[in-house]
Amino acid sequence: MSCEREEVFREIDVMARRIQEKSKVDIREQMIGDLYRDAEEIAGAVVTVEVDKEHSIEKRIDDMVLSRRFGYPLMILLLGTVFWLTIIGANIPSAWLGEILFEMVAAIDKGLVWLGTTQWLHHMVVYGILQCLAWVVAVMLPPMAIFFTLFTLLEEWGYLPRVALSLDHLFYRCRACGKQALTMCMGFGCNAAGVVSCRIIDSPRERILAMVTNAFVPCNGRFPTLLLLATLIVGGMNGAGGSDILVTAVITGIVLMGVAATFLVSRALADTMLKGEPSTMILELPPYRMPQLRSVLYRSLWERTRIVLLRAVCVAAPAGVVIWLLAQTTVGDISLLTMLADILDPFARELGLDGAILLAFILGIPANEIVLPILLMIYLATGQMTEVESVREIGHIFSAQGWDILTLINVSIFCLFHWPCATTLLSVYQESRSIKWTLVAFLLPTIIGMGICFLTAQGAKLFIAT
Repeated sequence: MSCEREEVFREIDVMARRIQEKSKVDIREQMIGDLYRDAEEIAGAVVTVEVDKEHSIEKRIDDMVLSRRFGYPLMILLLGTVFWLTIIGANIPSAWLGEILFEMVAAIDKGLVWLGTTQWLHHMVVYGILQCLAWVVAVMLPPMAIFFTLFTLLEEWGYLPRVALSLDHLFYRCRACGKQALTMCMGFGCNAAGVVSCRIIDSPRERILAMVTNAFVPCNGRFPTLLLLATLIVGGMNGAGGSDILVTAVITGIVLMGVAATFLVSRALADTMLKGEPSTMILELPPYRMPQLRSVLYRSLWERTRIVLLRAVCVAAPAGVVIWLLAQTTVGDISLLTMLADILDPFARELGLDGAILLAFILGIPANEIVLPILLMIYLATGQMTEVESVREIGHIFSAQGWDILTLINVSIFCLFHWPCATTLLSVYQESRSIKWTLVAFLLPTIIGMGICFLTAQGAKLFIAT
């Protein structure tokens, strides 16, 4: 059935392209315009609408929200507000949850000692699995819960469908579907969830397009690292003097870079590997309504946060074992973790990074949340996941390793543009049933991220040399 459906969409694409080439008319825009005009004429002839005050207010709001003059600034303002609330709201719960979880890990540690567990098994369970899981849950749960709740509030209020309608013409210029705006928004919470949500797109070509570009927007797992980097960029290596507003502005700017890349890459793919005409999106806008708190909490916390967190935990547990083994296995006096970082260092330096940074991102494929603790583990040579008390302390560690403003910028770029996590790649494969498109989803952000970092690093070297 799916093969027949895809064949029908391909035939429609070919027919639309031929008609458009001969008539020199934008068939899609003409179809949408005719449909809306016919609907308005029929409704005007048979329906009498009593314009009340509430309807008039909704129309005024829509005139502003859907206009290109006010709609886009409002969109960016709301996006920044969501990030700001997530940043402000997640700091204390993350610290509180981290303290509780690491105290639980310490209690289990003592319990295993009391039971006389074999030392290697004891250390692998505590310092490999449990500390890795504690990091992932403490860092990921509070901001994800806040973000998904805010996201669901906007959805329940009726704003997100209007975002899709506002961005439809931009995605159309990229030969993509306007519904990709909704899947892109979902990707801010979790790219894996964003990939799964691509099911709302009917056209197989446009669905693939949305899936392989979803990772260009940063997910919840990358926000803690981006937040730290933005704080150090604004406040210097000691993290002092940077206001939350400025940090939010930096993060919003980074996110907008990801959105711009989504448009550019979508158009490039539509002109090469995924040629075809964009499908028509006709969207009935729901009325503005007061969100129901029970529904918002259920959908955001139970349906979204719980599922994504469980996936991340299932992937992070075995990753913790691998990382612990690499840290504990030594050749001479050097651990495999340090040795791998040294091997990667010459290549990483050309990208304005270092071997430890690149290795941390590679080992962070299972879950983006563990990139930072892996990096600290390599720098501090502790052999286990390390909890650092403050941003200032992390800044001092980075500074001692030779970091400067260029390093912060390049790590921020690479954090935005690098391979998707394992959960996202698995979701792409499950949804597309194609190794080819899974590989494309892996390579696209990786090549772009490395390319931008290389140009930035080499450009800085030339500037300094001159």
